[in-house]
Amino acid sequence: MPTAPRPAPVRTEPGRAGPPVAPRRAAAAAALAAAALLLTACTGSVDGARPSRVDDVAPLSTAQPPAGRAGRDAPVPRPAALPGVGARTLAGVPADARQVVLVTGTGRDATTGKVTLYRRDPAAGWVAASPVWPAHNAARGWTDEHRTGDLRSPVGVYTLTDAGGRLADPGTRLTYDHAPIGFTVRGTGVEGEPLRGAFDYVIAINYNRKPGMSPRDWTRPLGQSRGGGIWLHVDHGGATQGCVSLPAAAMRTLLRTLDPSLHPVVVMGDAASLAR
Repeated sequence: MPTAPRPAPVRTEPGRAGPPVAPRRAAAAAALAAAALLLTACTGSVDGARPSRVDDVAPLSTAQPPAGRAGRDAPVPRPAALPGVGARTLAGVPADARQVVLVTGTGRDATTGKVTLYRRDPAAGWVAASPVWPAHNAARGWTDEHRTGDLRSPVGVYTLTDAGGRLADPGTRLTYDHAPIGFTVRGTGVEGEPLRGAFDYVIAINYNRKPGMSPRDWTRPLGQSRGGGIWLHVDHGGATQGCVSLPAAAMRTLLRTLDPSLHPVVVMGDAASLAR
């Protein structure tokens, strides 16, 4: 009787019984593939996918924004200049000046203008420190070379150091000469208006005078022919002989605000001359 063929023996790992080797290897390969897929999903692939953890990227403070977008530094604004003042006139303002009384006439031959006090801020530049006040200047306007009796106000930049008046010191840091009689003025102005009260408060403009002296001092370093006695004083409702006149309230404000430690100056002239 023929003998039936015997089945081929199933190989197992040496020393132990178990499932066939081939199926176990297939299962292991499948497990490794699944683990690799899971790892890729959590950490990102090597082809540049982003990591999912915040601490795996650069700190926010050091991350570089795209060039040309919102991260670019904003332009720094330029400090403000004195309005209407050109390079030539501005060059006459001392480097240490921190206060400017800007007097702008409406025309070369005009008798009216405006006055504003400015202060220099280290970052912002020249900023207004007062309202705009109306003003009068000389009866024939402005000149680059003032002469005695020409009825024109001198164009230029002049320091302010001394003050005084018929009324008591309103609280200024400038030297102040209180002289009720010495500053009394009578008569009428160029246009026939009364001058009473015009010298209640005055601030000497250091044109052809010796700084540190009373406004009533008549020393004329440039000579008598070049005139002098050019002041800021209280407005009397008309043109002056060479001075600049302001409302009484404006004069009190200037006297209380001007500070010698800030080296105040007056910049004065018609608009066209100041723009040079």
